[in-house]
Amino acid sequence: MDSLSTIILAGALVIIMLGMGLSLQTTDFKRIFLYPKAIFVGLTNQLIILPLIGLAIALVFPMQPEIAIGIMILSACPGGPTSNLISHLAKADLALSVTLTALSSLITILTIPFIVNFAMEKFLGAGEFIELNVLSTIAQIFIIVVIPIIIGMLVRKFRPVFADKMGKPVRIASGIVLGLIIVGLVVKERANFVVYFEQAGIATLLLNVITMGVGYFSAKLFGLKRKASRSIAIESGIQNGTLAITIAVVLLENTTFAIAPAVYSLLMFVTGGVLIYWFNKQGEAA
Repeated sequence: MDSLSTIILAGALVIIMLGMGLSLQTTDFKRIFLYPKAIFVGLTNQLIILPLIGLAIALVFPMQPEIAIGIMILSACPGGPTSNLISHLAKADLALSVTLTALSSLITILTIPFIVNFAMEKFLGAGEFIELNVLSTIAQIFIIVVIPIIIGMLVRKFRPVFADKMGKPVRIASGIVLGLIIVGLVVKERANFVVYFEQAGIATLLLNVITMGVGYFSAKLFGLKRKASRSIAIESGIQNGTLAITIAVVLLENTTFAIAPAVYSLLMFVTGGVLIYWFNKQGEAA
C-alpha cells in the first residue's frame, strides 16, 4: 500500500482504540482483584494458548509462508472492541469482556514483537525477512493503541455524556473504515487472492472456532459461571483484526501478511453470529 493508505490504516486503528477507551472506566481494571480466577483463565487463553494454537495450525496445514505469518500475527493480537459487542449480544459477562480486552491490549504490546519475529524466522528463510526492532515496535503500538485508549478514558471521565453520544458513531465509522481496508487489500492482492483465501479461510476459521471452544471449556473446567465462560470464549476467539492488518501493512510493510487477518475479520462476524444465537438459545442461567 502507498503512504496515504498506510496513514489511513493507522488512523483507523486509532479511531477504533479511541472508541474502546470511550467505553472504559478505571473500575474496569479493579476487576483484576475482584475476579482473579476469571481474569487469569481469560488472559492465559489469549496470551499463551491462542498463539500456540495459531502455530499448530500454521504448521499442520499446507499454506504459503505469508499466510502462516499472517496467522501468527493475528494470534499475537489482543481481543478487539467487536468481542465486547458480541459479548453484549450473547448475554455474556460484558464487564469481564471489557476488562479482558483492555488488559490484553496493554499486555500484548510487549509480546507482539517477539511472536512476530519468531514467526518471520520460522516461516521465511534466512535473509528473507526484516526483524522487527522490539523497542521501536513496542513504542509504535503504544502510540496507536494505548494512547487513544487513555484519551478515550479521560474523555469518558470528564465528559461522560459526550462519550456516550460518540460511542455509536465511532463504532460505525471504524466498521466502515475496516470494510474499506479489506476491499483495498483484496484489490491489491487480487491476482493471488483466490489461492490465499482458500488457504487463509480454513486456517482462520479453525483458529477462530478452536480458540472459542478451548476458551469456553477451560473456563468451565475452572468452575466459572456460564456468563463468564461465554465471555472468555468470545475473548479467546475474537481478535483485533484491524491491529493485525496494521502490523502487517504499517510495521512490516507487506500487504500479503494482512490477507489472513482480513479474511479472519470477515469470518469472525459469521462465527460470532452463530455464537450469539447459540448462547441466547441457552438462556442466561448460571
